[in-house]
Amino acid sequence: MNAATTSALTITGQRVVLRRFDATDVTPTYLAWLNDPVVTRFSNQRFVRHDRDSCLRYLASFQGTQNLFLAIVRQDSGAMIGTMTAYRALPHGTADLGIMVGDRTVWGHGYGQDAWNALLEWMLRQDYVRKVTAGTLACNAAMLRLAERSGMHLEGVRRAQEIVEGEPVDMHLFARFRS
Repeated sequence: MNAATTSALTITGQRVVLRRFDATDVTPTYLAWLNDPVVTRFSNQRFVRHDRDSCLRYLASFQGTQNLFLAIVRQDSGAMIGTMTAYRALPHGTADLGIMVGDRTVWGHGYGQDAWNALLEWMLRQDYVRKVTAGTLACNAAMLRLAERSGMHLEGVRRAQEIVEGEPVDMHLFARFRS
């Protein structure tokens, strides 16, 4: 599979559409999400101050790769509410997913779960993917629930892997196989 094959990629969930993130998505709202300490509380993005240039560099890092950077868009309003990534290791048949729901007004309303389920199921239907993985901190209750509700299983724990608010926190590693 080459990058051109997925250039017009659209994945539809029950309430959201996932589409390629592009330069027009780097808006003041998107920058505000990336710089919001509540949104990025459990992400290593909390250590970085983002601006338009840093976002465009990140977007450019996906060019010519098998990895995906997707916008999460509400079907009912067309509003972008977050982003997802899929880092694919095609020789190994794996993909590692990440999600950021930046629009805090939709937190707890199922949009993140819908986006996650849509991308996870789409990945598992690809011939080249045998396993999908994700990691989250033990203190990120919402992400733990999202992974479990999507049928992912805890594969391992990296004890005291990261520091959050001055305290060591475990990293939980989840996976789901195609079969």
